[in-house]
This record gives sequence, C-alpha cells and structure tokens, in this order.
Amino acid sequence: MRFKLLLSTSFLILAAHFGSFTQENNHTLWYNKAAEKWTDALPIGNGRLGAMIFAGAAVDHIQFNEETVWTGKPRDYNRKGAFQYLPEIRKLLFEGKQAAAEALAQEHFMGLQSTSGDRKIWVNEMKAGKGIQGNPALSNFDDQLWKTIKVPAYEGWETVGLANLDGAVWFRTTFDVPENWAGKDLVLDLNRIRDQDFTYINGQLVGNTDNTEPRKYTIPAKLIKKGKNVIAIQVLNYFDKGGLAGYKDTSKKIGIYPAGESMEQGISLVKDWKYKIQDEDPPAVPQYQGSYQPFGDLNLYFKQTKSIESNYKRSLDISTAVAKTTYTLNGVNYVREYFASQPNQAVVVHLTADKKASISFDAELSSAHRKSSVKVLANNVIALSVQVKDGAIKGESRLTALIKNGSVKVINGKISINQADEVTLYLTAGTNFINAQDVSGNPATANIKALNGLKGKTYTEIKQKHIKEYQSYYNTFSVDFGRSDNENLPTDERLAKFATANDPAFAALYMQYGRYLLISSSRPGTQPANLQGIWNDLLTPPWGSKYTTNINLEMNYWPTEILNLSALNEPLFSKIKGLSKTGAETAKAYYNARGWVLHHNTDLWNGTAPINASNHGIWVSGGAWLSDHLWAHYQFSKDRKFLETEAYPLMKQAALFYEDFLVKDPKTGWLISTPSNSPENGGLVAGPTMDHQIIRSLFRNCITAAETLNVDAEFRKSLTEKVKQLAPNQIGKYGQLQEWLTDVDDTASKHRHVSHLWGVYPGNDITWDSNEKMMQAAKQSLLYRGDDATGWSLAWKINFWARFKDGDHAMKLVKMLMKPANNGAGSYVNLFDAHPPFQIDGNFGGAAGIAEMIVQSHQGYLDILPALPTAIPSGEIKGLQARGGFELNLTWEKGMLTSLIVKSKTGGNCKIRYKNNNATFETRAGESYKLNGDLKAR
Repeated sequence: MRFKLLLSTSFLILAAHFGSFTQENNHTLWYNKAAEKWTDALPIGNGRLGAMIFAGAAVDHIQFNEETVWTGKPRDYNRKGAFQYLPEIRKLLFEGKQAAAEALAQEHFMGLQSTSGDRKIWVNEMKAGKGIQGNPALSNFDDQLWKTIKVPAYEGWETVGLANLDGAVWFRTTFDVPENWAGKDLVLDLNRIRDQDFTYINGQLVGNTDNTEPRKYTIPAKLIKKGKNVIAIQVLNYFDKGGLAGYKDTSKKIGIYPAGESMEQGISLVKDWKYKIQDEDPPAVPQYQGSYQPFGDLNLYFKQTKSIESNYKRSLDISTAVAKTTYTLNGVNYVREYFASQPNQAVVVHLTADKKASISFDAELSSAHRKSSVKVLANNVIALSVQVKDGAIKGESRLTALIKNGSVKVINGKISINQADEVTLYLTAGTNFINAQDVSGNPATANIKALNGLKGKTYTEIKQKHIKEYQSYYNTFSVDFGRSDNENLPTDERLAKFATANDPAFAALYMQYGRYLLISSSRPGTQPANLQGIWNDLLTPPWGSKYTTNINLEMNYWPTEILNLSALNEPLFSKIKGLSKTGAETAKAYYNARGWVLHHNTDLWNGTAPINASNHGIWVSGGAWLSDHLWAHYQFSKDRKFLETEAYPLMKQAALFYEDFLVKDPKTGWLISTPSNSPENGGLVAGPTMDHQIIRSLFRNCITAAETLNVDAEFRKSLTEKVKQLAPNQIGKYGQLQEWLTDVDDTASKHRHVSHLWGVYPGNDITWDSNEKMMQAAKQSLLYRGDDATGWSLAWKINFWARFKDGDHAMKLVKMLMKPANNGAGSYVNLFDAHPPFQIDGNFGGAAGIAEMIVQSHQGYLDILPALPTAIPSGEIKGLQARGGFELNLTWEKGMLTSLIVKSKTGGNCKIRYKNNNATFETRAGESYKLNGDLKAR
C-alpha cells in the first residue's frame, strides 16, 4: 500500500485554519440577561484561580476560588491496627452476615475523623444563657430590637439572611388562639429543625429534640392562654445548614392546630419571626476529610442613573477564554472583559466605554468565611484575608485598580473609582499551603509575585499573553458537526430546544466546552480538578467538593487523551504520586499489605482511609483505577520514559497491594476482593465484579509494561497466575452481567452507578472482539438499569452505548444530558452538569462520550465512526487522539467516512477498521497518511 506523506507542518496548518467557516456561536456561550443564580454565571479559570461572572449591569458579582482553600490540615487519617479486624469482617461476609460485618467495620475499620470540640459543654453553656441577656424563653421578654427572618427555610437559615452561620440562635413569634380552641390540647408542627431545639410555649419547655427528625410537640391545654401566646425556640446548629427547616414540600405549612385535627384547621407559622444570635462559635464537628472552600467575592457597584440598560449581552468565548459583558446606558456603550491569566496568575477585569469619563463604581472584597477582614494597602489596592474555620489554611487576596483618567481612592474599605475612561482590575490570591504536609507558606507571596509580574505591562499585552497560553491547549483539537438554525439563539434558549431540535453543532460546542472547563481547572503544576472543577461558592458544598474516586475524579480526566489535552494529566499524575505515599500507610494499617491503596474519596491532604459508612466507604479499587490512567497515557503517547520512571513504578506498587489483599473464595476457589462494595450499591460484600475487572486490568497492564521494559520476570509470572485465578465476569439468570459474585441482581434497580460495566468503559476487560456473549450481557444490564440517571451517570452511559456501537442510543443520552436542569439531571443555564446539584464530571464524561462515538482504539486498532448517530450525519474533526501514538483528522458526509488523515507521533504499526474495510501499515514518527472513505491511500 502506498501513501501520500503529508508534512507535519501541513497537518498543523490545517488544524490552525479549521473553524474559519463556523460561526462565533459554536465557540461562544451567550445570554441576553445577567446571571441570577450561581449556576447561571460564567466560569473562568487558570487552573489555580477560578471565578464565576454574574455580569449585572448595575452590580457585577464575581465569586472567586483559589484551589488550596480547603478545610482540614495535615494529619494521620489511618486507624492503627485496623487490620486485626480484617479476618473477622471477611468471615462474617463469607457467612452471609452482612449487617454484622458492616457494624464491626463501622466501629473498627473506618478512618480517623478530625478532632472535635466538647459539644456537651457548649450545649450546657447555651442552655444556661451564655452570650445573651435575659431569658428569651419567657413570654414577657422584650424582643423589640430583634431583627426578623423568614421562617421556615428548608435549605437553612443561610438562604434567608444568616449566611454561613453555625451556632445558637433564638427565634420568637406569637399566635392568637381562637375561642373555640379553649380547653383543647394543641399540636405544634415544626417538622425539621437543624440540629437541636428547645421549644417553649409561654415560657414553658414543650419539646427538645437533637436530630433532624420531624418535630410535632403536643401542648397541654393548661399552657395556652386566651388571645396572644408566645413561641420561643432556641436552635443549636452544629454544622452546615441551620434553623427552622419546615417541609421540603413548601405547600405543607408549619403551624399549630388542635389535637386530633390537621393543619388545615390550624394557624400557619410561615411568616417573619424575630431572631437573635446567641453564639456563632460552636465546637468543631469531626470530619473524615476536608472540603473545598470558596475564597471570596468581588462586587462592583456602578454609580449610574436608574435608567434601564439596552442591548445587554454577556458571553464567554471558549476559544480565547475571555468573558465579556456589553450594554448601552444613556447613550453610552459599555464593555467589560474578564479572564483568568495563567502567565500572570490573576483574574483580570477590564472596563471601557465609548464616551470619556463614563466609568464610576465602587469595588468591594468580601468573603463567606466568618474569619475574614479587609485592609487597605494603597489608594488603589485592598486586601482580603481569610481563615478557614477549624482548619489550617489562611489566604490573602488583593484587588488592584489601574485607571485611565478620573480618580481612584479607598473609602470605607472599598476602592472608589469616579469618571474614568478605562479601568483594569487585577484580582490575585494565595494561601499558606505548600504541600499536603506543609502549610508554613506566606499567603501574601503569590499576590506579590503576580503583581510584580504585572508591573509595566499593558492590558493588551496581558490579554494577548493569556490567549496565547490558553490556545496552546485549546487549538490542538477542532470539531464541526455542521450548521444549525438555532446557532443564533442565546445559549439558554438553545439548551431548552436541543432535545427536540436538529442542532448537532450544539453537541460540538458541548465537547469544546468540556475541554475549556478542564483547561481552566487543571493546568500543569496545579491541583487536579475536583467534583466542581475549581468553582465553588459554598462553605459546605455537596460531597465536600472533594475527589470521589469510585468514578468522579476519573471521569474528570476521560477527555485528556482522546480530546488532545494530554498535558492536563499532570495534576492528576502528581496527585497519584502523593496518594501512593499515604496509601502505603493505609495498606499497612488496614490490610497489613505491601503497595498502596485508595478508598472511595480523597482530599487536598491525600487521605486514603475508608470514610463515612462501612456500607460504601470500604471500596479498595481507587488506586488501581487511577493506575489505569497512567497506563492509558502510555498507550496514547507511547512515551517509554514516562512508563519507566512514572507510570510503571506506581502501577507495580498498586498491584503489589492486590497480590497481598486478594483471598480465595471458600465456595468457588476464585481469588476475590473482600471486603469491598460495588460503589454505593448493595453494601459491604465479598467479590464485587467491578473490583475484579479493575484488578485484572491492572495486572495485565503491569505484565505488558514489565515486558515492554524487560523487567520483573518473577513479578510478571506471579501476576499471570493470579489473573487466571481471579473471579471472572459472569452472566446471571436474567442474561445480565452479574454485579456481584452471587447472582442477586435486581432487574428493577435504576441505581445511578453501573459499576460492573467498568470493563466495557473505561476499561477493556469486556469487548466485542474478546467476548461478544459477555458484551451482550453487559448491554442487557444497562437496558435493565434504564436511561434516566444523574448527570454524571448519563455521561457514563453515553460512553457505554458508544462502546456498544449504538450511536443513536448514545445520542439520546446526550440530549438527556443537555436538557435544562429543572430540579433534575441535565445542564444548568451555564451548561454546568447537574447531578443535581452541580458536579463537573458530567461535562467531562459527556465530552469524552461524544468523541467515543467517532473513534475508538481500545481493541488494538483504530475503529472509525463505530457509533455515529444519525443526528450527526456530517462532520469534521481534527486532532483527535488514539492509542498507539496516533492523531486523527477525519470527515464524513451523509453518515459515511470521506477522508481520514493519520499522523503517527512515534512510528509503528497502524491498524484501522471502518465498517467492513481494514487497513494495516507501518508508520514513521512525525509523518502523516491520507486515506479515503474506503481506507485506500490518496
């Protein structure tokens, strides 16, 4: 076979010129109104700093993060000697005594929590009235000077005015008793209160509960007075959401009514109550791991008339990573630009107007952290200092304003700018974090370094440098799925119509948006992207915004290889090195084993011990799954040095753990993983299928790696024997792939995790070529699970259906993932993935899944358009990566491949399959090979 060789430079020129015929909207998210909620705001980031742009015309809110602001501190997470309980836990599981095994493990096998304060002493002090004058329980207590607050608030008093408050708060209100209630016992229905309450009627205690169970207190008739009666409630909130929560279903009212009747005959207590904060420093609540935290907020208050702006538009150009807000007010056209510069380590905001002396505003820094303060450093510089509650992290952020004409000064801690022609704001931030064992740094250092680097540079220079650095990642890949009538719609309207529209270009935008988010949250030298990437506005974010390692962290990095962002793996690989060290301590403490282990979560501090509850926290395959990312990088890059010096040593140590950990199942004689679980489904068990798939893959990858490097012959031999003994995949009585060692799958279960299909994707333990029957069983399992799921689960299912080569089913799930998140799974206005709530993994998994429809390479050859959906009949992709060290450009029309260019980065044999056509040829490093739709040279 003869090929026309294409120069590498030609290949790059083609990629650089791609997109000239596409519209701006296929690289842009845009809206004709400002953000109202956090998930409306547009994200920017440089890997270390992240910001959410609300873009209001009169008030612009910029919420920002720094990647190392976490709760917690360096400490030992491991329970010493836990391995002594391992034999008994296994014995109980083998005997079918799951509940007993879980109870024993909960008591003796979970990780150590952080130090707690003395809650009993604090509660007694609050009961005794410390911190408040008088006795608010009494009916004649004077509360005239107390403030008011809306009651109830199911999502916590934080949502109705008591932001980020934990502690003790008194609430008071009154109700008038109807005459026909005289002599009747009453029921006070408050439902949920977070966390403990002491509830008084007319000064008498009628109820005390210390949990989140519903409160329905019976009030004896003798306590009720004619006319006005006083309710006083002391609420003690230890951590997270606080207050009188009431009912999640707001159609149900809290209130009071006669015993034997219902709230329909009662008096509603849904109204404004009086309140007084007694104490806002409760003792620390023990935590298994740290949580990612917000840093602060930048608010710009514009000094403008009350006129209504026109021509409003806010946008995010993901090809340049620049957000923009434009509008017209009183005949003046205003423009704001925002970006997070990696070269200059600052969030930059640039404000201009087409009329001189038109820019006037006050800039304010604040923080959700209770321990925060602002100080003045110069007439154009203010600094925000924060201290994480019950943690080691301290941070400092600086806001610097540079103006063209006009005036700037600091008034009441705010930078006040008047009648400027042009303004540039630099927002920098740093913490005392040096590494997971060292927090001795100076928070000011990062600020000083960044601001010194900005000196003498123009805004244009800074912006150009930012774009150049960002595009070194973004421009490695391009995608065009054709044109759409909906391209000219605002993104929120386009999202609403996508499910029923013919808009494949929106799916292309979603792919690129996934790449944008990963570039913005995971640059070389930073921490890896967490559950929310780098963006979080809450002190108690969902699941701690940690690194959940039983699917979510791994999914974050699915796009890196296939979508040509390989360099962004560096934070993940660096994290794996850190986890291998703490994981070695955990392996010894819990399993008396060599190597390293990671359970289902980790944090900034590299915790590796089991957390939360024994029915899901004892899962042993995190290290092996992360090792698969190391192996995948070698497969895609063929970087032998990386394999030798980084990947294989970590993979080998992970495998050594399982060599020691695996035990024989007494019934089958197979080697199995126990104790463990099929992530978050079915409790603590012996022998979950997912574990065996991951371990088998790790062993095989280690064998191949050692052969490639010509090392560790005895180790290879040992692993080869163990692969033969590992429990195999099994087909159950319903034709399904079994999720567990025993055939107990529930075909009615719609559980979000589909963990036993790991071998289909991202693994290759089950493939069409190796075992078609098992592949069909896996497909049957997915059919039983159904399509509806959480956001990240939908993304995983897209990849499954791509591997099953059913592109139309995969595309159906793409449309489910890209539907408005109206209290369910889908996408928020800013296209963030909705679990709900927000989790960024769905964005990354969805982007990777669309790519998986176009090219697959896990079976030893390049499989071209294996799952092309009919909804994407034509398209062009450049820069897609494949295993074997290949980079692909391909086009298709009317569902048929029309051209394929294969660039070989390292040389070697290339095998290609498209429909019934096959091609095999040798390649040379750096050269490209051009084929037609029949895989013939052209």
